[in-house]
Amino acid sequence: MHIDGLVALAGLVVGVAVGLTGMGGGSLMTPILVLLFGVQPLAAVSSDLVASLIMKPAGALVHAGHRTVRWGLVAWLALGSTPAAFLGVVVLTHVAHGKAVQNVVQLALGSVLLLCVLAVIVRSLIDRRAGIGASRPDDAAPLRVRPLRTLAIGAGVGFVLGITSTGSGTLIIVMLLLLYPRLRGSQMVGTDLTQAIPMVGSAALAHLFFGDFRLGLTLSIVVGSIPGVLIGSLLSSRGGTRFIRVALCVVLLASGLRLVGLPTLETGIVLLAVLAGIALWALARNSRLARPVAEAA
Repeated sequence: MHIDGLVALAGLVVGVAVGLTGMGGGSLMTPILVLLFGVQPLAAVSSDLVASLIMKPAGALVHAGHRTVRWGLVAWLALGSTPAAFLGVVVLTHVAHGKAVQNVVQLALGSVLLLCVLAVIVRSLIDRRAGIGASRPDDAAPLRVRPLRTLAIGAGVGFVLGITSTGSGTLIIVMLLLLYPRLRGSQMVGTDLTQAIPMVGSAALAHLFFGDFRLGLTLSIVVGSIPGVLIGSLLSSRGGTRFIRVALCVVLLASGLRLVGLPTLETGIVLLAVLAGIALWALARNSRLARPVAEAA
């Protein structure tokens, strides 16, 4: 059994990014394995899911200790996500065969990464304009759970996760933001981490049976990502992460476009256009902020 030092280093970088921003590790680690290390998509998804199963309980225990887990939401989310994650793997491996499986996984992964970029943008807009996720006067106040909608969110994200290893974190938190706008950000993260344990466990078990699990690859990811998450969590408590989120969104956009088959030149053009748009937005925002100061002077 061989530990790949470069994969472990990539796991460290991804772990730091996850700790800093709270974005799901699967949306970063899986495309890195496919695009940079040439790992077959199915093997990347299988190994990353098993690695996630090892790491998820630690974060969930921390949030449970701080009482930021909404157990009613966890129950309904897990009720939908756990069987759906297993079903996603079964459908994937039984509908497609051989090379077709790899193509389906790669296309699905690229599409979900692009959806994650959109989800992060939507979450930022919601937070900025409506103050969603702000602190509540009483964190223990009763929450009116919407069972069918919550179960549907869990089922949808679970099915996607079973196929791509992506969705827990970015997608499910955005859905919770829309359905339960009064939840604090820490409660959303704690709830998602906790319900993700049975969901990821179900998908990982299915990939062990039907996927392409590689023990050495999984251990390489875990060796790097666990200290990375700890480092990122410590850094996140000392400063803002806005620019890091922007950089990660650009990375996800590039990865998603390449995985869905967009050629390198066209991907570069899209990224340049996006970066130019971000730069213009930043300049316009800074000029608006500077105007009141100039007028006051």
